[in-house]
Amino acid sequence: MANQTQFSVASFNLYNLNLPGLRIYRDTDGWDPEVYESKVTWTALMLKSLKSDVWGFQELWHHQALTDVFTRAGQHLEYELLVPEGHAGGRIVCAGAVKKEILVGEPTWIENFPEKFRLESGGDAQSPDISISVDRFSRPVLRFTVQPRSNDTPIAVYVAHLKSKTPAEIYREGWYRDDDEYYSKHRTALGSAVSTIRRTAEAAALRMILTEEMKGTETPVIVLGDLNDGQHSNTINILTGQPNYLFSGSLGGSDTALYTVGTLQAYRSQRDIYYTHIYQNTHESLDHILVSQEFYDNSRKRVWLFEGMELRNDHLDRDDHKLSGTGDHGVVRASFKYDPI
Repeated sequence: MANQTQFSVASFNLYNLNLPGLRIYRDTDGWDPEVYESKVTWTALMLKSLKSDVWGFQELWHHQALTDVFTRAGQHLEYELLVPEGHAGGRIVCAGAVKKEILVGEPTWIENFPEKFRLESGGDAQSPDISISVDRFSRPVLRFTVQPRSNDTPIAVYVAHLKSKTPAEIYREGWYRDDDEYYSKHRTALGSAVSTIRRTAEAAALRMILTEEMKGTETPVIVLGDLNDGQHSNTINILTGQPNYLFSGSLGGSDTALYTVGTLQAYRSQRDIYYTHIYQNTHESLDHILVSQEFYDNSRKRVWLFEGMELRNDHLDRDDHKLSGTGDHGVVRASFKYDPI
């Protein structure tokens, strides 16, 4: 029976981890064997240097590739790998790995938005009507349950990978091809707007799922993932509910709020070095760990005390990921100590 006094979770975008020679999007040849070996070695190094009880992964193409990584790290006997059955290189998925002694039940992958999800509004005197018809996630959200202490309430863990900022490829649409000369001038703006709307819809749908999980319950919740937006973006605000962070000596917490470990870490440091992605010299924090009030220091219902956040992002300083086998995102880990308030 598990009776841990320490508990840790990590989020890791695997940068298209697939077996060598298999298609990755338009690249029909995929990774060369030498690059694949480098990817497995580097990814295994991250697992060993940030050893965690729970891992949330994004951009996994093949179950065997993740098995190779854990074998290389010498951790294949310790962890249960959470990968959809028969996942063999057809698409990217969210995946996980959990210390075997704390995993409870079976993982599930949530593909569809809640049945009652709606993004419709009649507007007002100055705003026209709006209706968005999106009904499923671009990448199914992984949900599983862990129990680091056998007498405590199990923790619900979600692993998400929201739609990226990359402009949607609208040039394939019939309306675009019918007037290519005109729309080609606006392709980036319109494509970016479509991606933003889709990501926002996914955040709202996931927020509904999380609220149903947390509202009026004692269930601790953790969200791990590449959410493809910054800490203070609208999509992250939708997911967290924008809780109030109290200073030492005050007690609060909220039944449905989620707290970013990036913010919890910032309150303990005079430096802000939290970035997990670099694009065109812009440093952004796209990879997040969000936790419910059971992990928030100043909550009246605190169970786990936040100890700190670790981040591996030095590899982002070089843009040679396809040759070196490194990832294009930072790896984020949060650790907690059992310390009920």
